[in-house]
Amino acid sequence: MRDYFTEQMTKLNEELIHMGAACEEIIAMASDALTEWDEELVGNVKRIGAQIDESERTIENICMKLLLRQQPVARDLRCISAAMKMITDMERIGDQAEDIVEIVPFMTRHPDEKYPKIREMARETMRMVTEAVDAYVKQDLTLAQTVMQHDDVVDDYFTQVKRDIISMIAENPNGGEYALDLLMIAKYFERIGDHCTNIAEWVVFSVTGEHKECQ
Repeated sequence: MRDYFTEQMTKLNEELIHMGAACEEIIAMASDALTEWDEELVGNVKRIGAQIDESERTIENICMKLLLRQQPVARDLRCISAAMKMITDMERIGDQAEDIVEIVPFMTRHPDEKYPKIREMARETMRMVTEAVDAYVKQDLTLAQTVMQHDDVVDDYFTQVKRDIISMIAENPNGGEYALDLLMIAKYFERIGDHCTNIAEWVVFSVTGEHKECQ
């Protein structure tokens, strides 16, 4: 029975890594959409989004089988429970990346704009996703804490973007609609950072049994 449990936990980790990689890929596509939007990119985003949804269902199925058939206790139970919470945040990351791509074509065209700060936000959230999942697989508290602390970097970029947008509106009041779309995109990336932080917090729970909301 323990061999089956170990086998399924290995499969669970593999699926989480696969789902995390898909989240990283869809964030990158959302960032690319700011300067390279086209129908092919939209199709690829939808495809990766569907993969994330499928991974969520697969992981849920693995977790439910482990809970019902193995009746795990203590740390094993926490690991399974944490995984089920983590995939909810990962699925939302996929949804928000898709939302970003849907906003882009409605923005006023600014072909020379490179959106450096927003694209940097995207890069930072990609790193956070990868490290959060890695922290779970390795049960690495230090790496989980690093992810949570890194959310401050994403938040700082968001603050800078807001200031830039305020200045943009002051200089060109007619560009208000474009500025609001830009702010919404930055907000989605900021929320993605929050979801990565949530994932890291569930990693901490899986190791220690303590969760921020439960304290």
